Amino acid sequence: MNFATFEPVYEAILADFGFDRADDERVRDTAADLATPFPLGRLGDWADETVAVAGAAPCLADEVELARDADVVVAASTAADALADRGVAVDCMVTDLDKNPETAAELTRDGVPVAAHAHGDNLPAVREWLPRFADEWTLATTQAAPVGPLHNPGGFTDGDRAAFLADHLGAGELVFPGWEFDDPAVDPMKALKLDWAARLLRWLERRRDERFAVLDGRRADADAALREILGEAFARDAADQ
Repeated sequence: MNFATFEPVYEAILADFGFDRADDERVRDTAADLATPFPLGRLGDWADETVAVAGAAPCLADEVELARDADVVVAASTAADALADRGVAVDCMVTDLDKNPETAAELTRDGVPVAAHAHGDNLPAVREWLPRFADEWTLATTQAAPVGPLHNPGGFTDGDRAAFLADHLGAGELVFPGWEFDDPAVDPMKALKLDWAARLLRWLERRRDERFAVLDGRRADADAALREILGEAFARDAADQ
């Protein structure tokens, strides 16, 4: 997905959360100064592969075999640690550096790619951790317009960014161990982020003409939100199905 396609949804996310685009761009520019170019081909050829996009929900412990059986494993944040504890190696980690940046840095030093994300409120983490990562294995990403060495394949939270990255690399099938959208223990901000993750996965599902089991029971609400944001583009997607 290119940024022009993603931008209307990005603007809706900014408005819903009250985020300032200029903050995203400021941190993006800092990351651009610290990062080096990362050709996406370095991640390998995921065409026709089954890619497990592993979330960090507690249910990952019960769904780990879904990751173990996949051709490629992309882990969101602390899912990388949970999978490692169960003997499942990851092929890529996606993180905004807020929970386990030590794991991300170690993975890059071991030759495992890490998509390190810069957004409006993680400037200290970007400044502290990007210089500690092995440049060759660090893919710097942004949710704003990409500049310099930064990429934006789409997505907002670690998990849905991982799914959009897999799609961008031509994944044949996406599976979703460790995902849970309905967690009564999370605060309102996290709950809203989970809502957006579901909407974004639904958008990706529609664009791929695929059905993600993790979205069962959530499609109608996601479609209503996407229809309001995307308008005619949403209608065109529907006509293509």
